[in-house]
Amino acid sequence: MKSAKNRYAVLFGFIFLFLVLSFLVRSALLIWSYPQSGLTMTGILSIFAKGLVFDTGVALFFTIAYALYLLLLPQRLNNTMVNRAFTYTGYFLATMLVIFSFFAEFTFWGEYAGRFDFIAVDYLIYTYEVISNINQSYPLPLLIGGVLLATAFLTWLLIRRGTFRRSFQSRTPFGKRLLIFGGLLAATLVHIFFINNAWADKSKNRYQQELSKAGIYAFVSAYLNNELAYDKYYLLEDEPTAFTQVRGLLQSPDAKYLENDNSIYRHITDTATPVMPNVIMVTIESFSADFMTRFGNTEHITPVLDSIAKEGILFTNMYATGTRTVRGMEALTLAVPPTPGQSIVRRKGNENLFSAATIFRKEGYQPTFFYGGDGYFDNMNMFFGNNGYDITDRLRHRLVNDRIAGIRTNIPDSAVRFENAWGVCDEDIYDAAIKSADEKYAAGKPFYDFIMTTSNHRPYTYPGGKIDIPSGTSREGAVKYTDYAIGQLLQKIRNKPWFSNTVIIFVADHCASSAGKNEIEVSKYHIPCIFYNVPGATAQEIPVMCSQIDIYPTLLGLLHWSYDSNFFGKNVLDSTYQPRTLVSTYQKLAYLEPGKLLILSPQQKAQCFSWNQLKNEQHPVPMDSALLQRSIATYQTAYSLFKNGGMKK
Repeated sequence: MKSAKNRYAVLFGFIFLFLVLSFLVRSALLIWSYPQSGLTMTGILSIFAKGLVFDTGVALFFTIAYALYLLLLPQRLNNTMVNRAFTYTGYFLATMLVIFSFFAEFTFWGEYAGRFDFIAVDYLIYTYEVISNINQSYPLPLLIGGVLLATAFLTWLLIRRGTFRRSFQSRTPFGKRLLIFGGLLAATLVHIFFINNAWADKSKNRYQQELSKAGIYAFVSAYLNNELAYDKYYLLEDEPTAFTQVRGLLQSPDAKYLENDNSIYRHITDTATPVMPNVIMVTIESFSADFMTRFGNTEHITPVLDSIAKEGILFTNMYATGTRTVRGMEALTLAVPPTPGQSIVRRKGNENLFSAATIFRKEGYQPTFFYGGDGYFDNMNMFFGNNGYDITDRLRHRLVNDRIAGIRTNIPDSAVRFENAWGVCDEDIYDAAIKSADEKYAAGKPFYDFIMTTSNHRPYTYPGGKIDIPSGTSREGAVKYTDYAIGQLLQKIRNKPWFSNTVIIFVADHCASSAGKNEIEVSKYHIPCIFYNVPGATAQEIPVMCSQIDIYPTLLGLLHWSYDSNFFGKNVLDSTYQPRTLVSTYQKLAYLEPGKLLILSPQQKAQCFSWNQLKNEQHPVPMDSALLQRSIATYQTAYSLFKNGGMKK
């Protein structure tokens, strides 16, 4: 009908279509997550109400430029071939982008149980690994074909309904166009200035937070807020008081501070004769404690790790500091608490920091970082190469100049039996480390190695014929192959002349998943850690609550080393050690003591909870002022030291 003709018909048709599709995606994700979400009916209604607001914002952002175009387009050009081509093409491309983003949301949710965040932003930088991973995990030609077919169908649907025709044949007066554009612009500005992702985060239920958001909206928000300044967004104590508090927390009978005021630099003295073994740290990708039979798993997929856990020193109550590999690397090299935003591994000014390599190099060791992929990914080579480590990895980006101080060695094709998007299989990276150890031993050099595995990562592919679960079929298969490869490593090195004098640490970088109904799902940070082949040590389990940052202070205590330290970690076997751990998301910083949890959040917020470890239950409780002070002091001083150069060696 003539009265239905309106220049903005296509624009409104796109907005309506986007809102419908967004509703369907949100509903599907809700159904997917509902069994473990703990959501109430009120929470579900809030999800859809807030979701509609976020979805409307995305639709407005998509269309506001087109709305301006329609406002300014002269009437005589409205039904021309140029405008038709522009409108059809723009609609098709915008719809294709939307359909692709919805597909990506499902894959991202399957991996992280959340909407797009800074991880998705980071992945735009590392296209080789991400595209290869998608290609190896999903039938990419079918998916691309599906996106194109869905886009073509939705375009045809609007053509069939006459939406494009009504727009091209309309004679909407300039005054009416101005009124429509003004309304759209006003609504867009309201979203820009008054609506942000923090609105979704007001819920205590993490699933409710994530389901309320819109994927594209969350992605842009993460892009614009990829760094968080602690001193701008979090509760603060005055600097001298914070350092006095944290120095008290780190004080021990064997420690003497070497600097006054805003410093934690100290000397650790041990009067016993030191033991100087080689040290190999195997950092296992995405390895939750509950993969092991020792922690309740009934699938028997970790026979090797369960066996050596009985022979070595097993930490049964250790927690990762974060949910990403680079966060684990930060903790396992620098022994510092997580700070908001990016891991230090990916930040500027992260060279020449005091690290585990600093201590080992001072004693004549040769530290090396081993990675099965290209260490350009996630800035690994820049971090390790400029903090005392040599590097052995797969050289894929030959045009990239990493500008590193360490020596970089490429894993040649001839040494690779299996490789996927993330790197060579675990057996291959272990072989590279064994070859290096043989060479260092022959040269009379003690060694300290940091090995980062990759096989326990989607697409979960590994060499065939190794285990009884086919490659690429499940996470359980990847876990079992990871365990198998550790068994092969130990079998190959047992007869090496250097084995009897080599400590091997097995620890996870983070858990396989961090999703849960709580803002900080503490159980999803629980990781295994085993000290194996420690000279003079007997098999034991250490049940005390501790963190990744405590690994090297504890190991060096067992070895009776005297050394300078700038670590926030402590020797958990020391009589003065007070159980605590530190866990984080991108924005939230948690300080955990037995039975108590405190969470620091942006906008200077703090929440206190009781925590039942056996039931994994959290309940709000009145603020514990002493716990709050310890939390602020720990995170504030860590941020301050990095920002002001206090972590430099």
